[in-house]
Amino acid sequence: MSEQQKPIEKLQIYPTSNAGVSPFWREKYEKDAKKYWDIFYKHHGDRFFKDRHYLDKEWNSYFSASGKKVILEVGCGAGNTIFPLIATYPHIFVYACDFSPRAVDLVKAHDEYTETRVCAFPCDLTGDGLDKHISPSSVDIVTMIFVLSAVSPEKMPFVLQNIKKVLKPNGCILFRDYAVGDLAQERFSGKDQKISENFYVRGDGTRAFYFSNEFLESLFSQHGFEVEELDVCCKQVENRSRELVMNRRWVQATFRLSNNSKLDQSEHQNNIQPKSDDGQTKEIVDNSDIDISDGLAMEMFGASPSNHEISVVKLRDSSFKIKLLSKEYQHTCKSTGLMLWESARLMASVLDRNPNIVSGKRVLELGCGCTGICSMVAARSANLVVATDADTKALTLLTENITMNLESSLVGRLKTGVLEWGNKEHIEGIKGLACGGGFEVIIGTDVTYVAEAIIPLFETAKELILRRRGDSEEVQEKPALILCHVFRRVDEPSLLSAASKFGFKLADRWAVNSKDSPIGNVVESWFSDKDLVSEIPSSALHILYFQME
Repeated sequence: MSEQQKPIEKLQIYPTSNAGVSPFWREKYEKDAKKYWDIFYKHHGDRFFKDRHYLDKEWNSYFSASGKKVILEVGCGAGNTIFPLIATYPHIFVYACDFSPRAVDLVKAHDEYTETRVCAFPCDLTGDGLDKHISPSSVDIVTMIFVLSAVSPEKMPFVLQNIKKVLKPNGCILFRDYAVGDLAQERFSGKDQKISENFYVRGDGTRAFYFSNEFLESLFSQHGFEVEELDVCCKQVENRSRELVMNRRWVQATFRLSNNSKLDQSEHQNNIQPKSDDGQTKEIVDNSDIDISDGLAMEMFGASPSNHEISVVKLRDSSFKIKLLSKEYQHTCKSTGLMLWESARLMASVLDRNPNIVSGKRVLELGCGCTGICSMVAARSANLVVATDADTKALTLLTENITMNLESSLVGRLKTGVLEWGNKEHIEGIKGLACGGGFEVIIGTDVTYVAEAIIPLFETAKELILRRRGDSEEVQEKPALILCHVFRRVDEPSLLSAASKFGFKLADRWAVNSKDSPIGNVVESWFSDKDLVSEIPSSALHILYFQME
């Protein structure tokens, strides 16, 4: 059996293994942490976290002690801890800092912000010295409410050392944060969003660590703190309208800076969390409010469709409103089919200006993604268009986009189908949509960047392209495979070699400002309108035009 005739093994283009976050993205999330939190507060403002009115119930004895108290709220966010505190305790002064300058601006814009009660400033606790803003050993209480979890575990020691500089001897830290086994961590378990043990990146680029009691005890004790209280709290939150039950778990603790003397051992034993008979830490069922509002918790935990946005694609005489994955979520998404790529914009413009490319023909789009913009433009003049992708989520979203954008008279011309390249069953299914015949035009935009997918792509194209069956059925114009891609992402020599193995000859090629001699004059004629060239989103876009030999 020749190399051309050997069956191609089924290719899994979208990996199913939970490989975790790559080193490149791990470094990027660390380097750009401030940017991601700034974007977070730009989108959510002060609406994400509830005001923390439970603080007086949980820690009243610390705040109500006699004398003026100086509080430091680290990771102050939009002020959900600060303002309930100053409203309840008139004798306290609060320093407030946050990684995000936008969050600090929200605090300062609050109606109850006054410099006689609050001093807010931006600060990266892993690198910026708190003692530049606060006198050393002057703070009585530090509140850390869902903040340490946003720091990489390698840098948590720097945060504690920073806090120690401004905390009074025998001062304390009031701590609440995510616990191992929380709903959010369970949702991360099936996704490639794990950075390290118990550390994950959310879809918006912000990160979250999930604490065990053992980890916290070890971390704080190594940096001079003693444990006064350490509990795991749990609560079920029900959203009846969505029929969802969320199992929330968090750690609540109090740590005190050692003043070179141990607490009385009996007092220490009384304050440490209770143990069950088998020595395991008991979990406390907590009926107090949870910091995250229910609706936005749904969004964070992936139970809401709000991670989509509408992108408007403008052509010469028309425009399309395309629903796709929001840019802030694209970097953690395994499927490239939920995005709109430059080459798809280019080919849509080409087809819009040159309807003769597909007029009266049967057209197949490979790897159309959720946008299907080329297929929708082609449906205006083609006899039949079949838009295909291996990602069923992309096809579901594509159906919405077709309904939103195509006139009812054109919807019947555009069909969608699942097609994993090299999959014989899928190929036969697509042939059925074309009534057993082949396609005169096959289009693929940004579908050649995965090297392992190139051979299955050409094998599939060969199976589905219209072939000459004899002089009586000879077509007037040779069927064509048109591929568009960004040059820097594709190994073109390997691509051309694979094409020739399956009988595809490069009949023409085109690139913006290319100095190469043209092979033919087909593609160049598509750009007779000079203004089309000016609309091209990237100077690295290439078009390859193949025909069967």
